[in-house]
Amino acid sequence: MDSLTQIVLGAACGEVALGKKIGNKAMLFGAIGGTIPDLDVFIGKWLYSNEIDAMAFHRGFMHSIVFALLGCFLFGWLTFKLYNRRKRKDSTTLQNWVWLYFLSILTHPLLDCFTPYGTQLFLPFSNYRVAFNNISVVDPLYTLPFLLCLLIAMFYNRKNPRRIKWVKIGFYCSSIYMLFTLGNKLYMDRIFKKSFRNANISFDRFSVQPTIMNTILWYGIAETKDTYKVGFYSLLDSKSELDTILTIPKNHQLIDKNNQDIKTLAWFSNNYYNLVANNANDTIQYVDLRYPLLDPKDINSSVFRFQLVQKENRWDILPFSGKMPSTKSMKPFLNRLSGK
Repeated sequence: MDSLTQIVLGAACGEVALGKKIGNKAMLFGAIGGTIPDLDVFIGKWLYSNEIDAMAFHRGFMHSIVFALLGCFLFGWLTFKLYNRRKRKDSTTLQNWVWLYFLSILTHPLLDCFTPYGTQLFLPFSNYRVAFNNISVVDPLYTLPFLLCLLIAMFYNRKNPRRIKWVKIGFYCSSIYMLFTLGNKLYMDRIFKKSFRNANISFDRFSVQPTIMNTILWYGIAETKDTYKVGFYSLLDSKSELDTILTIPKNHQLIDKNNQDIKTLAWFSNNYYNLVANNANDTIQYVDLRYPLLDPKDINSSVFRFQLVQKENRWDILPFSGKMPSTKSMKPFLNRLSGK
């Protein structure tokens, strides 16, 4: 999920592990631990000159269970050596710090597994991307109540039992909301599957996920031989069926799908993508269709798109040069969220 959410969850883990001994500093170190896996964004750009390689590196090994097991000992030992000195000597143990980093690092990829982006949790043994598709990458209803509980806890003395009580309330609120989104996911899967079948669409597979920053409006995509069928459904809709189903051509013939870079992109987007030729500058637009359209009635309104350019025998991604969505462009999305 987004960085703020991971900081909040990591801070809560830090409090559970060391709050009684070092107070608010435990939240600080937990927040650092919860941020560590996402440093792969910067490490990937440093390691790779090709943007496709760098993008595939994110949510890779540094988001795995193995990394959490190795990282907790490395960062735990380093922090113990730096912290446990002078007047703080013997105030904490190595085991305390290993436990803090294990909780804060491991909960990061576990939380990411619930989002549509996917997490390679089992590297280096498998590159399978775990994605339950039940919560958006950014969801304020998950994050803000949790954050509020942690802020309240910070004002209590480290030995006050109300401090851990507020942290537990934060965990409970976020967990209950997560269970609610899982229930939503099961319900939406049935709605979309029924709608596609009622429209006589013969599909090979389909995927459903919430749209950005909410769990009310959901987006679904079904794959046929040459096209994708996409639609939206809101919990506020009066009928238990999609009102509109759009058709998006695959256009996969525009590029050599056996090229390793294209295989990597296809794997990254779980093979939900389409291509658009741009003859003006000899590039091909790659659209990751796992993510919803900005306008539920416009197949060209996908936000997660980028331009591919061929450099010798490799494909690369050009720097983003478009505009961020405006308030006006968000209007169709907000109108659809309110239901039909």
